[in-house]
Amino acid sequence: MSTGPALDPEILDFYTDRYREERRLHATAHGRLELLRTRELLSRFLPAAPARVVDVGGATGVHAAWLADGGYDVDLVDPVPSHVARAAEIPGVRAQVGDARALPFEESSADAVLVLGPLYHLTDRPDRLLALREAARVARSGGVVVAAAISRYAGLLELAAVGEVSDETEPSLRRAVETGLHDPRSGFTTAYFHGPDELARELEEAGLGAVAVYGVEGPSAPALDNLPLDEAEPLLGSAIRAARLLESDPALIAASPHFLAFGSVA
Repeated sequence: MSTGPALDPEILDFYTDRYREERRLHATAHGRLELLRTRELLSRFLPAAPARVVDVGGATGVHAAWLADGGYDVDLVDPVPSHVARAAEIPGVRAQVGDARALPFEESSADAVLVLGPLYHLTDRPDRLLALREAARVARSGGVVVAAAISRYAGLLELAAVGEVSDETEPSLRRAVETGLHDPRSGFTTAYFHGPDELARELEEAGLGAVAVYGVEGPSAPALDNLPLDEAEPLLGSAIRAARLLESDPALIAASPHFLAFGSVA
């Protein structure tokens, strides 16, 4: 199997030295909303423990630790060595350095494969399809592949909520909405942003069936970004209910900063 091009050095540097995913998910209001809704959706669709789950692009193991605590048999793969070193310390999690486009697992060896980050940074469509096909290869017949993506509108809505849509930021925001290509000079790192229908088509082209795409956070996330965690915490229940009500609404699904797509393996 081809490994595809190497990970962009800018992305590797970002995740090694400048970004802590576990802190964002636990210590910010938007992160808490994303984490709770992601767990809610995974709990709805994953097979029951002790199913084997492969967490591709699992970073330092935020989701892997939760799954292992729930009795799942968990393997984690990530391209960032420092992430893998930390994930390997989690009880019940096997972690190794690897690439989403060439997974180090046998065919039909997992009950579920999570791809909850790699699609963000595979800016070329053939690479995204390769990663999804690898996930489908590793999942058994009847198993599930779960893929996360960032909404085309995520950057625009986030900056609008903090008053930072300006003459300087508007061109790159417009480009992201029109093409999906995010300019790292606007924050974050090199990334690709999806539309929900586009994400569904990519899973289908990778050979997955019964594909469904859900909005994760709903439209409340930008408002929570403006609040400290102690003030936002009482609002999370309402935000989660709103996200749940609108998770499949075609008019508002793209207002969620993230999507989760679920597909089954024939």
